[in-house]
Amino acid sequence: MKSLSYTSSMDSTRKDSFLWGKAPSGFSQKEKKPTEPITMQKNNILDDIQKLRLEIENVMSEIHTMESNEENKNIVMSRMFLCGKKKFNMDPVKGIQYLLDNDLLDETPEVVAEFLYKEDGLNKTAIGNFLGERQEFHLQILKAFVDLHEFSDLNLVQALRQFLWSFRLPGEAQKIDRMMEAFAQRYCTCNNGVFQSTDSCYILSFAIIMLNTSLHNPNVKEKTTLEGFISMNRGIDHGGDLPSDLLTKLYESISSEPFKIPVDDGNDLTHTFFNPDREGWLLKEGGRVKTWKRRWFILTDSCLYYFQYTTDKEPKGIIPLENLSIREVDDPHKQFCFELFMPHSKGQKIKACKTDPDGKVVVGKHSAYKIKASSAEERDDWVQAIRACITKDPFYDLVSARKKKIINNNNNSE
Repeated sequence: MKSLSYTSSMDSTRKDSFLWGKAPSGFSQKEKKPTEPITMQKNNILDDIQKLRLEIENVMSEIHTMESNEENKNIVMSRMFLCGKKKFNMDPVKGIQYLLDNDLLDETPEVVAEFLYKEDGLNKTAIGNFLGERQEFHLQILKAFVDLHEFSDLNLVQALRQFLWSFRLPGEAQKIDRMMEAFAQRYCTCNNGVFQSTDSCYILSFAIIMLNTSLHNPNVKEKTTLEGFISMNRGIDHGGDLPSDLLTKLYESISSEPFKIPVDDGNDLTHTFFNPDREGWLLKEGGRVKTWKRRWFILTDSCLYYFQYTTDKEPKGIIPLENLSIREVDDPHKQFCFELFMPHSKGQKIKACKTDPDGKVVVGKHSAYKIKASSAEERDDWVQAIRACITKDPFYDLVSARKKKIINNNNNSE
């Protein structure tokens, strides 16, 4: 019985050993042969499993690397996009070109227009200057930008409030003309039948903007009356008059609430000094104390700014050129001088400001600004550049030209 039990035990051991693919050590070579293929297959499977594990580890490593690279790429792209916005605020044309060159914006008028209309942190003055450019691509962007505004069922003042809040109107007459022409066309499309032509809408829009200045600018002494507003807009609707109740409603809207002009962020002043009309060192004579001090002058946006150093972030003084005149001055002690003065207000102080030694902004004390260049050529260049910036309000010229167009069209049609 013992022998039988031992044999059964051995059979069981062999059977278990075969199950695990390992021949028992007590087997003969003849008995081991049938298990060799199984053992080889098992080893091959184990090798395949190990290779698969390594491949999975490599794939997972690649996935993590790709995710990390994608994350890094997104970070880089976000930084480049932010850089593009800053470039735009300093120089809008170069900023947009940077965004296009780096595939951060699609080069279509609609995409660029949406960027200008919806993106936060863009300088409103830069947007206005960019939209006013005359190149064909800019004109397409301007149209797409204006088309993003919905003016349906709005009166003209309401539409202008919305439009003029999305950018700051530039100072150049031709740019203003292009932008207001696009506005008039869009408004007439959204409100068919209100005006007989876009010219009527165009002229009335300017009249409203000028009315806003007249009623709410403290420097304007004679305020436009309702009767004056109605009178100045006679005959602009294809030769006929607009309804007086419409003009009254527009007048009352502006009278009760002025246009809100968008205020740029803290970078607005910095933006002002990029791409100036002219800059350089000049000597400036003091107001009360007639000493001469060397200052760095920057001419831009119809203002003359002067700094103590070129690295200063804030100007020492600002001279608005509105209503001023310029002339060359013969001085026996100082050569190559020119002077800024008020032509019709002799002795009156020029409305300018400067920073006093305590850092406070105070009103300037000059009835005239006397400035010295280093040569006759430099003086002439400054005089020419400043004279070009001293212009009257361009709105009046634009409106006059458009009114003449209406009159001529009416005469030709008769």
